[in-house]
Amino acid sequence: MVQESLWKAPLPLAVALRPQTLDDVIGQDRALVPGGPLRALADPGHRGSVSSVILWGPPGTGKTTIATVIARSSGREFVELSAVTAGVKDVRDVLANARVIGDTSGVAPVLFLDEIHRFSKAQQDALLPGVENGVVVLVAATTENPSFSVISPLLSRSIVVTLSVLEPHDIEGVLARALAHPQGLAGGFEVEPEAIELLVRLSGGDARKALGSLEAAAMVASGSLDSRRISAEHVSQAVDRAMVRYDRDGDAHYDVISAFIKSVRGSDADAALHYLARMIEAGEDPRFIGRRLIILASEDIGLADPTALSIAVDAAPRPSHHLSCFSAEVEQCLCSNQ
Repeated sequence: MVQESLWKAPLPLAVALRPQTLDDVIGQDRALVPGGPLRALADPGHRGSVSSVILWGPPGTGKTTIATVIARSSGREFVELSAVTAGVKDVRDVLANARVIGDTSGVAPVLFLDEIHRFSKAQQDALLPGVENGVVVLVAATTENPSFSVISPLLSRSIVVTLSVLEPHDIEGVLARALAHPQGLAGGFEVEPEAIELLVRLSGGDARKALGSLEAAAMVASGSLDSRRISAEHVSQAVDRAMVRYDRDGDAHYDVISAFIKSVRGSDADAALHYLARMIEAGEDPRFIGRRLIILASEDIGLADPTALSIAVDAAPRPSHHLSCFSAEVEQCLCSNQ
């Protein structure tokens, strides 16, 4: 009976609870500052020129949500494309239709392009005439650095708005809304403070992940004796580990290795071990880490410690070297030279 009364919406929590206005968006106050480009674009009374926008941020920070809110509240025609499936012909067809809409209504429609970093140079070039001449207002979303993934002519015609990873108190606010909202859990569950803390930690600043984990924990709790109370154990059963945000050749790859090298250079063994653990947990190639340590020992440490290079060479993995052996040797080297 409890389960039937609680699960009213067939949609996932992250979709059912998508904010309806920009004021409902949590954790992006800097991007949504009054008078900013996103506010102007979402204002139904604004009929002047507005800039195209590229939303750049990690997953679960509100890129699609902001675009959806703009579509709902701006009063403009809204067209959505996914860079995963759309081709050059689709872009040209959208621009042709947008020109007709703009000539008829006097207001340029909004084109939301998700995963723009997956567009090739030719596909992005096809967007240029429409953006240049104001045929469409482009709202593009990307998780990759636009400086590398978006062509320069398109960047120069757009404003890049950076969305930040949500802070722990922001995730707590998202969870509190989900627990109380009629389209969410509707007050049907009590959540222990330890469970909230665990959900926040496992989310990694990703609101979508936090809501998915809460929904999964609620389903686990529904089958327990105390079916209206979510404990940390229920969360652990639903989500056994936090996934590390990382990539093999993107921003995170270079950011984390850079932070690792700087930590070793600054003699901060705890920070170095943290970043080392992140790379190993994400499945980074140990040979890459070993090579960077050898470079560090040679270029940054040098004659300040003549033994550093030999230690780094000894710790570097061989072709048959097991990853756990390598991580243990690096940890030993870092701690012994603290």
